[in-house]
Amino acid sequence: MLNKTALITGASAGIGRAFAIKFAQEGWNLVVTARRKPQLEELAQQLREQYNIKVKIIVADLADPDAPEKIHQDIVGQGIQVDALINNAGYGVPGYYINTDWQQQKDFIQVLVTAVSHLCHLFLPGMVERAYGRIINVSSVNGLLPCSPGQSLYAGAKTFVVSLSNTLQAEAGHAGVNVSALCPGLTYTEFHDVTGTREMVSKVPKSQWMDAQSVADQAYDAVMRGDLVCTPGRAASITALLPRILPRKLMVNLMKKQSLKIRKVDAEN
Repeated sequence: MLNKTALITGASAGIGRAFAIKFAQEGWNLVVTARRKPQLEELAQQLREQYNIKVKIIVADLADPDAPEKIHQDIVGQGIQVDALINNAGYGVPGYYINTDWQQQKDFIQVLVTAVSHLCHLFLPGMVERAYGRIINVSSVNGLLPCSPGQSLYAGAKTFVVSLSNTLQAEAGHAGVNVSALCPGLTYTEFHDVTGTREMVSKVPKSQWMDAQSVADQAYDAVMRGDLVCTPGRAASITALLPRILPRKLMVNLMKKQSLKIRKVDAEN
């Protein structure tokens, strides 16, 4: 059995759960963390029975600034060595910037930017010391685009994740650490249910969508190869090319029009 452990955040559903399944299939032991304990327990039991691996559960909310340090202390206290870190936890805050509450945005930054940075800072040194590590930071195809109207900080946060990932690869790649930014497009998860856009995005042709397991599988292969960025699926790959071809102002206008199609409330305000 592969004697390595992967830490996966946001593992209770969606792409995070798919990552847990993929790493388990490959023989990795797991530390899975999320806010919802029942879903984590169900996942852990399934993976232990099916793949005969060790699975540790940590219930945590990454909106709490102390959560990354507590997760790290818990893992170190158990004598667990983290060989792969998958920063997957995330969500969107729907609504135009001036119509949202600042606490919502503050928590969003904590989860999608600060916690990602903090967990990398905590676990990367051990990977460098042992001359082996894999980090997947889940961004979005929006992180390769200029803006995300109606989810004001989303594109900026995801762009940061891509840049951070590339920088960490430049700094630690010589030490046997591969860092990859995953930039998926439309994926079947709970994301659009939470943001209230499920009805509208469901009008997008099925050919534009990917399932979470395919996304996770491709991202796993990408980080093992040492790819800097993974854009799974044809639709995401084509979308990622548009900013290289079209003027930025045109891209911003196109993103605005697309946003108005799926966010009726703000369009009326």
